[in-house]
Order: sequence, then C-alpha cells, then structure tokens
Amino acid sequence: MKPALPQGTRDFTAKIIRKREYIFDTIKTVFELYGFEPLETPAMENLETLMGKYGDEGDKLIFKILNNGLDNPAKHRQAKEDFEKVLEGKNVKTLTERALRYDLTIPFARYVAMNYGQLTMPYKRYQMQPVWRADRPQKGRYREFYQCDADVVGSYSLINDAELAEIYLEVFKRLGIEIELKINSRKILTALAILCGGADKMISITVAIDKLEKIGIEKVKEELVQKGLNAEQTKTIENYLLIKGTNEEKLNSLKTLFANIEEGKKGIEELEFILDQLTIHSRWLSGSPLTIDLTLARGLNYYTGIIYEVKAKDVQMGSIGGGGRYDDLTGLFGVPDIPGVGISFGVDRIYDVMEELNLFPEKMQKGATALFFNMGVEESKFAFKLMQQLRSKGISCELYHEAAKMDKQFKYAAKKNIQYAIIIGSKEIQDQNCVVKDLAKNEQETIALNELENYFTK
Repeated sequence: MKPALPQGTRDFTAKIIRKREYIFDTIKTVFELYGFEPLETPAMENLETLMGKYGDEGDKLIFKILNNGLDNPAKHRQAKEDFEKVLEGKNVKTLTERALRYDLTIPFARYVAMNYGQLTMPYKRYQMQPVWRADRPQKGRYREFYQCDADVVGSYSLINDAELAEIYLEVFKRLGIEIELKINSRKILTALAILCGGADKMISITVAIDKLEKIGIEKVKEELVQKGLNAEQTKTIENYLLIKGTNEEKLNSLKTLFANIEEGKKGIEELEFILDQLTIHSRWLSGSPLTIDLTLARGLNYYTGIIYEVKAKDVQMGSIGGGGRYDDLTGLFGVPDIPGVGISFGVDRIYDVMEELNLFPEKMQKGATALFFNMGVEESKFAFKLMQQLRSKGISCELYHEAAKMDKQFKYAAKKNIQYAIIIGSKEIQDQNCVVKDLAKNEQETIALNELENYFTK
C-alpha cells in the first residue's frame, strides 16, 4: 500500500518547523508582555463538553472518537445499530463519548468552571495547541491546525477588549504583516434582530451574514427568506449591510438606525470605547488598521459583545485571527456569571501569508553552525572529542558520519545550510590547528585548536 496522509493534514520538515516556531515565539512573547500565563488542555474532551456550543454548523465539524472494546459479536451488532442512530444525527454514548477539541475556547471554559475557586481573577491565560475540524480541505483551511489563544475571564472591563486589539496589532507588526483588524459588536446584531421582529431571530441572521463574503448578498437574502424572514425584514438587513464610510460615519448611521433600541446603543458605546482607547496611543492616530465592519458576525453562538477578525492585506486568504467577548461561557458548565473575552491566531494561515510575502528572516534557514569533516578513523575520533567541547559551549555542530570524498561532504554542508566546514587531518592534529572554511564567503583560514571556541563565540 502506498503511504499517504489523511486529507487536511501535513508533515512538517525542520525548515517549516523553524518558521512556525518563529511565529509561535513572536506571539508568546507578546502574550507574556501583557501578563498572560500558559495553559494546556487534553486533545480530546467529553463529547457533551463540545456539542451544542458552536451552533449547528460547528457541531457537524466535530471529530468524534469511537469507543474501543468492540471485541465480541454482540457488541458489533449493537455498534451497527448505534451507527444507524448516529447517521440520523443522534449522539449515542455506547458508540462515542469523546471528541477531538474543535477550538481552545470551550476547553478553556470547562477548565475555568472546574477550577474557578483556585484561580486569581481576572484570569489571563494563553494556549497554543492543535485543534481538529472535519472541514473540507482547501487553501488555508486544514482539518488539523494550531490555534494560539489569549483570554481574560472574570472581568467586564472593556479595557481587556482594547488590550486584545492591541495584542493583534503588536504581533502582526512584529511579524511584518500588514493587516486590517475588523471589529463589530454582537449587541449591534442583536439590535438588528430586534428591529426585524425579535432577538430570537439573531442566530438565523448572524449565521447568514457570516457567509456574506463567500456567497454574496443575494444568496444571503435567499437564506434569510428560507429561515422565515419576510421581504421587509430582509430589506432592513440588506440596508444595514450596505452601510459604508469611515468608522465615525458608520457609528452615526447606527445611532440613527438603533435610536430606540437599547441593545444597539450599548453596542455602539462598546465600539466607541475601543476606538477611543486605541487612539490614546499615538502610533495609531493615523493610518490605523482598525475598522468597524458591520458585516462581521462570527457565527459562534457564545459571543455576546465585541467581536474581532483579522485579514492580511494583499493576500488571497481567509481570516488569520478572530475572537470576541463571551459574558457567560462558563454558565454552560454550571458556573454562571463569569465574563470573558478572547482572541485566536490562526498560525497555519499566518505561515502561508508569510511564505507568500517572503517575510521570514534569512537566519532561520541556517542548519548547524559547523560541520567537522570526517578525514579517517583516527581523525574522526579526534574531531568528535573537539566537537563535544564546542557543543558544551552552545555551539551547534555535526561530524560527517563516514570518511568520504571532500566534495561529498561539502555538498552535505550546503544542502543543510551549514556555514562553516572544519577540516582536521593528521597534519592538523600534529600541528594542533584546523582549517575553518566559511562556505557562505568561500574563505578559509587556519585556526589554533585552543582558539576554535573563541572563533565561533566572538
């Protein structure tokens, strides 16, 4: 059988891993700069922890894990019946009780609910782990991918929301990616639903609006009609989606639209606070990438306030980050009234953007610092001892694995991006020196063995 990968997954070479770690390290540094601390949760959760938290669309994308132990015919017959129930959309505990995590937010909420009494509030955590979704693989969309999340729970303060926006701006500035940071408020969308007959219509409206960029306004209108909205209500939503202008002009349009709807006024106040807070910092006084996007809905049901989405400019790619406020997420687990807000970085898409724009630093392509050439049995023994001394001082190096022609060893160094070749033959051992060749500059010099460490550390 020809070996193959599951669809939507990838292998990562050393070159790719170094680039990914550059992204992780940049994000982690900024998270810790803002006082966040790390957390990790299991790859799998109980199915009941995840189901019903992401809306109908999200629930369909959860990877369920089959129970083990189907080791006798009776169990196999039972499993067949259970499979038929699953195909009908039912959850059957005899068949599956666990699932791979869909995101990091719900597991985090579960963790907070379980450990609430021991946490110092507000609790600020970051988490960098893989998640799994049974989505259709395409450019920038994978079935296994990493998320990097930062969340604050235990505080209603919008200062936290503003700080998370600042984290987005700072991380992408450090990575060299020009972005557009889009914000909206779910309270605005709730007000829109109220304007269209009732808050109970909000989920139908947000799920449809969330598809606007993919399917266009006409298809969104068709979906709204299918969900039971009449022509007048659909027209109201269309007019809302067509609001244009500067951030200030959009807010003024919203103030007119929601003049008599309290929830809309609260949403407008939230957006104004974020904009005011960020303009305190002079670096964003002009040319700020922060944009109010009234079409932004984010289809996850748990968002209640400010929502974010990040797009890279000049690249055909979906969002590379997103998040928002969820003021009762832990209530899903029996611990109500714990407010929270969080953001997520899509590392895999960020990687693709940086590759396309050639933004990774050159130094990341380097292999070990030096390669000791293998000049024979006795020479390699001598070189091995010297190599270990350099390694003990933090200088990365290799010894070629066998005696071979010089040309072959030079080619090996070139393929692995090793900059220096260290050549020690019998004469060099006798004279207590070595030849060091800088392969990047095509220059070489003879160095005393007792000066070799200084050569690489200076």
